Amino acid sequence: MNLIDQIKQLREETGLSVSEIKNALEKTKGDINKAREILKTLGKSVSEKKSLRETKAGLIDSYLHPNGKVGVLLDIRCETDFVAKSSDFRQLAHEVCLQIAAMKPLFISENDIPEDFLDKEKNLYREQFVNSGKPQKIIDQIIEGKLNKYKKDVCLLLQSWIKDDSKIVKDLVESTIAKIGEKVEIKKFTRYEIN
Repeated sequence: MNLIDQIKQLREETGLSVSEIKNALEKTKGDINKAREILKTLGKSVSEKKSLRETKAGLIDSYLHPNGKVGVLLDIRCETDFVAKSSDFRQLAHEVCLQIAAMKPLFISENDIPEDFLDKEKNLYREQFVNSGKPQKIIDQIIEGKLNKYKKDVCLLLQSWIKDDSKIVKDLVESTIAKIGEKVEIKKFTRYEIN
């Protein structure tokens, strides 16, 4: 693959500028996978810089499964109406709705989980090890591991993306932030299901 094709491919994937992509490819001597990692880090730093900005615009998106038994309402925000109307932002909103419909998250991020909710979960795990004979240190490590896995299951941003399990939803949001150049924030969602 020649340099122009590599730049074009990475530009489509990341939305970062041509000069940033070219610099990454030069640093990695044309290794597209290593350049992709550099650009991913760059995208995260762009996302972190934008995190202090206010999100006053956005949209309410929805998804209704064809069987009519699962539906999602999503409040997703950005900084300007211009971006809220863009195809990249709307695509992100749609992908997040699909994720919520399929994976049933309970919270947006780990920070949204109430402490008493986590305490109940820890107590359930502790009960599994009563009379197990394992040292307390090992039990605590196992409980911590189970708790981290649980958080990945119930927090939208920590879930593996349904279309590419090498990414989590947070990566999807950060790549969109890098592409559109504005802060993006998932404010809230509601998932409905008839069993």
